[in-house]
Amino acid sequence: MFGFYIVLAIFLVLAILLLIFRVSRLISIVKGSDEKSITGSNEVNAILMVVFMVLFFGLMAWYSYAYFDSYDPPVASDHGVLTDKLFWRTMWITGIVFIITHILLFVFAYKYRYRENHRAEFYPHNNKLELLWTGVPAIVLTWLVISGFAAWSDITSKAPEDAEQIEITGQQFAWLIRYGGMDNEVGAYDYRLIDATNQLGVDFTDKNNFDDFENISIVLPKGRPVLLKIRAKDVLHSVYMPHMRLKMDAVPGMPTQFWFVPNKTTEEMRIEENNPEFNFELACAEICGTSHFAMRKVVTVLEPEEYDKWKAEQKSWLSKNPDYMSQVPENLRELAVVTAGINESN
Repeated sequence: MFGFYIVLAIFLVLAILLLIFRVSRLISIVKGSDEKSITGSNEVNAILMVVFMVLFFGLMAWYSYAYFDSYDPPVASDHGVLTDKLFWRTMWITGIVFIITHILLFVFAYKYRYRENHRAEFYPHNNKLELLWTGVPAIVLTWLVISGFAAWSDITSKAPEDAEQIEITGQQFAWLIRYGGMDNEVGAYDYRLIDATNQLGVDFTDKNNFDDFENISIVLPKGRPVLLKIRAKDVLHSVYMPHMRLKMDAVPGMPTQFWFVPNKTTEEMRIEENNPEFNFELACAEICGTSHFAMRKVVTVLEPEEYDKWKAEQKSWLSKNPDYMSQVPENLRELAVVTAGINESN
């Protein structure tokens, strides 16, 4: 953070100097100063352009190197590797173009500064140049778009049949987490059924809901596909797991999904990061109100055997709230009792 303030201070000083020279030139013009005064002012401005270019690119290179780990956390999912490749491919291409064009911008500002008796060359058109700067960007951008679309289509496509189903619902200002239970199928919901206890509007006419359970945090298995079924109850939210390279909006009235395969456990990441307090996290990446900052969940990734044991120990939502058996159709109550693990005395 301290480095950022230094960079900001340097830019402010440069901006003030540019304004001072600009004001000086305008004063000279108003006073009717001779041509030499104007030429001298242009010389100074042209030199400052080159100085600014050197400082700008120097600070950009220093900041990118010094704070690289802050904006490039380790990857912890299979598709995240591909996402990173697409990101850095785009960054290299656009970064090189950005640097070249801005070096030319500042150099040209110096080279073609105003000088007495200097005349501009008339250069109206060049067909080869037009084809070059139109054709090459078009081809490169088409390649980037197609490769990005292919990756996006894969992670939003139908998940593998054995994927762990987890429903994530955003509301101001919390995430509600529901698991598909032992049948690994998240049941249906109906917003008209939402009440103080049944916050998700779980519809118990769907037998897939009988063994579903809720959890305060997110627990995932390493090496298995995970399907996130995402929705929102009120305003726009956004599911964001930075280490998984996962981001998907939670949109009211429009369910979305995202599937991925975690490839590092929490313990493995703690060793890799040399940080015994490390945890994966789920955050909201869409400003959704005054307590947006509170929408954070801990994400724990376990070995498959540990995950299976944890999942088997979870009690269904219906077994914890047996009063909702009244919403189960008569012909499904026996199945609900067995599937949900409800004691028949209830």
